[in-house]
Amino acid sequence: QVQLVESGGGLVQPGGSLRLSCAASKFSLDYYAVGWFRQAPGKEREGVSCISRSDSSTSYADSVKGRFTISRDSAKNTVYLQMNSLQPGDTAVYYCAAGIFGGLQPGLYNYWGQGTQVTVSS
Repeated sequence: QVQLVESGGGLVQPGGSLRLSCAASKFSLDYYAVGWFRQAPGKEREGVSCISRSDSSTSYADSVKGRFTISRDSAKNTVYLQMNSLQPGDTAVYYCAAGIFGGLQPGLYNYWGQGTQVTVSS
């Protein structure tokens, strides 16, 4: 019943930008906190950013502060992650997730998308 689909990934040069989208179907994302996570080969899944149910707060990992911005478009039932000044270290599969409580810990979330690949390389 709950479905999340990420899109917008791809290959980008260092210093470039991408905007990832997390679209929900069959339920409203407005009633959930939404987080973005990423996982590189051989590494643990890590929290990147999250936004609260009411959009009253956002959080970012130290590694992306000042470069990434999370936002919500209720009319499109979509949450975005704008990524600027991308670095090779940002290369990973990016996942969005929805849960009752927000935070940067993956275990807090109940529903997950399939992921979208982001590759930063010259």
